[in-house]
Amino acid sequence: MPRVKIRELRDDYARFELRDTDASIANALRRVMIAEVPTIAIDLVEIEVNSSVLNDEFIAHRLGLIPLTSDRAMSMRFSRDCDACDGDGQCEFCSVEFHLMAVCRNDETQDVTSSDLISSDHTVVPVDYSESAASIDASDGGGITIVKLRKGQEVKLRAIARKGIGKDHAKWSPAATVTFMYEPEIHINEDLMESLTLEEKKEWVESSPTPVFEIDQVTQQVMVVDAEAYTYDDEVIKKAEAMGKPGLVEINAKQDSFIFTVETTGAIKASQLLLNAIEILKQKLDAVRLSEDTVEADDQFGELGAHMRGG
Repeated sequence: MPRVKIRELRDDYARFELRDTDASIANALRRVMIAEVPTIAIDLVEIEVNSSVLNDEFIAHRLGLIPLTSDRAMSMRFSRDCDACDGDGQCEFCSVEFHLMAVCRNDETQDVTSSDLISSDHTVVPVDYSESAASIDASDGGGITIVKLRKGQEVKLRAIARKGIGKDHAKWSPAATVTFMYEPEIHINEDLMESLTLEEKKEWVESSPTPVFEIDQVTQQVMVVDAEAYTYDDEVIKKAEAMGKPGLVEINAKQDSFIFTVETTGAIKASQLLLNAIEILKQKLDAVRLSEDTVEADDQFGELGAHMRGG
């Protein structure tokens, strides 16, 4: 069975190991995290007043790209499947309503941000970036700028947020980036390494673009200090061959061990993104297994099996 080991975890960042599986499962997990885990995003905008410099479509597009807290997205209904509103997508089971009213009444430019959006559900609100923005510029309170208004300009609108997945539109993707790499396995030939002078060792270590190797100041031996910093560039291997020492180092990628790096938009926590992705991947695999059983039954019972399914 595949195993997961968390190395680093924050609300919007995760770094973990995935072991005892192959690249197909690793890539499937990556794709599910990007495009299949549902979130909530603004999907319908009704603008009543807009005297800003941006046209209605521009503002609607910017609103759709604002990440919304989506902890309840998994339990919400897709608007197309909602029987409470007959697929209209405007009920409490499949949507959340937002309102925005902003008027600039002074001579200074007024920033209208995501913080000005008023939600009908306190659990679904624009993501607060105030902590991450504090080190850069906290003047906007962490809100995402929607439009700037000058004196006398006004924006008034109503927006409907719905559940969706990144496969349908990027605004529903909970992941800013998801990457994985094979875990490198590095072996240094100690006999060949001892045949090098200290200057040659330094030259060989410095040939690596990333700090993978280091020379011990006491023993003057070359050590692997950060194997995961290796980027499979083969520079140290080429350098060893150029020095007449082929086989000085052997680097292999573990085919059953992967290191994932996940950054989220803030819509859901990185830990929840991983758990949701695993659950969705299990559901998809169960669906494949069920379809295989159905095909096997058709092969066994022929037309009777297809008739029992209504075919």
